[in-house]
Amino acid sequence: MPGSLSFAAVLTLSAAVSAAAQSQDSKAPAPPAPTQDSQTSAETKKPKKVWTNDDLSGAKGAVSVVGDSKNKPKPSPSKPANDQYVASVRKQLDKLQGQIADIDKQLVDLKNFSEGAPSTSASGLKLNKSHDREPIEVQMRALRDQKKDLESKVNALLDEARKKGVESSQLR
Repeated sequence: MPGSLSFAAVLTLSAAVSAAAQSQDSKAPAPPAPTQDSQTSAETKKPKKVWTNDDLSGAKGAVSVVGDSKNKPKPSPSKPANDQYVASVRKQLDKLQGQIADIDKQLVDLKNFSEGAPSTSASGLKLNKSHDREPIEVQMRALRDQKKDLESKVNALLDEARKKGVESSQLR
């Protein structure tokens, strides 16, 4: 019984507060009506001019056109890349491409194993590896993700080298 009385008291109190708030809102002053000055300033603003090809022929002065060949920046002459940098990039690329080749071999082994074919590794056993309890599909997905990551690193390395003026022929 005491719980229902407190609920009734809260309900009555909230009804009284909302009624008081509504009576205060009705007494609030209305916003002032727009004056004559604000209406005339809105009318005196000029609309923006939309230019068409017909209007451009009669325009006075120079007109900037997107794609104009005069405004294109001229390519700066590229200086030859540092030989040490090229050798470093080449070494990193070789390492990454070797890792990608290893992953490709592992993917082929896993695919052959899932199809029941023998392993392509030398002995067929990996003595230095522990037994993996993950399903073949999960292992293959992880290897594909690693391969994508390595390929993105190769692409980033090539982009950086290109930005520094290294020709693709120098990296082979």
